[in-house]
Amino acid sequence: MGFVFQCNFRFQPVLTASGINLFLLEFEFVYEMKAIRGWRLGRTSHMPGARHRARTEKPVWIIAVVSLIIMFVIGAYMFPHHSKAACYMLSSKGCKGFTDWLPTSPREFSYDEITARVVTREVLSSPRVIKKTSKIAFMFLTPGILPFEKLWDLFFRGHEGKLSVYIHASKDTPVHTSRYFINRDIPSDEVVWGTISMIDAERRLLASALRDPENQQFVLLSDSCVPLRSFEYMYNYMMFSNVSYVDCFYDPGRHGTGRHTDHMLPEIPKEDFRKGSQWFSLKRQHAIITAADSLYYSKFRDYCGPAVESNKYCIADEHYLPTLFHILDPGGIVNWTLTYVDWSEKKWHPKTYMPEDITHELLKNLMSIDTVSHVTSDRTGVVTWTQCLWNGIKRPCYLFGRKFHADTLDKLIDLFSNYTSILHKPH
Repeated sequence: MGFVFQCNFRFQPVLTASGINLFLLEFEFVYEMKAIRGWRLGRTSHMPGARHRARTEKPVWIIAVVSLIIMFVIGAYMFPHHSKAACYMLSSKGCKGFTDWLPTSPREFSYDEITARVVTREVLSSPRVIKKTSKIAFMFLTPGILPFEKLWDLFFRGHEGKLSVYIHASKDTPVHTSRYFINRDIPSDEVVWGTISMIDAERRLLASALRDPENQQFVLLSDSCVPLRSFEYMYNYMMFSNVSYVDCFYDPGRHGTGRHTDHMLPEIPKEDFRKGSQWFSLKRQHAIITAADSLYYSKFRDYCGPAVESNKYCIADEHYLPTLFHILDPGGIVNWTLTYVDWSEKKWHPKTYMPEDITHELLKNLMSIDTVSHVTSDRTGVVTWTQCLWNGIKRPCYLFGRKFHADTLDKLIDLFSNYTSILHKPH
């Protein structure tokens, strides 16, 4: 007869009265005596054992060693270490190497986080109602004049009642020539590129536009933006898709998560830090959430800016909205912007289109793009491509273009009726 020793164990989660998650290691030992069979000359021959039965004493020392290990593991999980010396007893990597495989307990949300999630849930639960009187708010963020007012006037013409205009001029008060822009300036303040003042201006525009209950979609545009489609196409594209267009992707490089700081914890974990273009189109529910946010906004206000930490240059408008909606409503956004920009020159700012660049072929090409790319800022420079889907159907990505020099106005007006009449509806 022989001994077979078997140990079965598993982690079992237990919720204590204080709400703490513990993991108990359940185990059992199984001892069996099995007959040892000897094979001789092709026949089975049982070895004698009835008169010489083996003793069945349990190996108590094994039970004691395993019990000590179990107690040590549970103790290490329940009572975090205060000295690194003990960690190196079991792992040359120290405490991190030892605790990497320990089960992690979910983090408890703070009161502010719970409030943010409850408010988000309640706002998103309100139905989106599109009526004949529903409007799109065109929100212009500009330092002063709007050089393409004449082009936008041509774009808006005949669609009164389906649009509203809001202008945040941070330096000079513009003199308007179009009736759609007269008396549409909002109280504004200075905007410095790369700082939280850019987000402040966006939130002022949203707050002003939200005062009109008929505004159901909110588009942020700059002074160098131009329309690439007809108004009908643009209106249907945004109104009849229940999403917001917020550029959002994960960048593990120095211009992505490299800008995250520990001061943003625990509300904004590094793995949730996202990047994207600032030019958005938000549905009304998301506009309300953005305008009302204080928790996540304060993190970016205090800890995302030029030289907040040494060798980090965090640009708030590239990270705030992508991170906010990745945390609160990742399924409610598509991960691209409706505004095209050309980053092929790989500079801090995108390519500026000059008069000699403006042709019908260029505009047609911009309008036909149906995939977007994102490039990480790490050494590998990984490029990911995303197909643009409108209600599950492949469609062109962009409704607006940027960055166009003011001198391109005349050429764009000459070409406007031709390039915007290619398609009138996205479906």
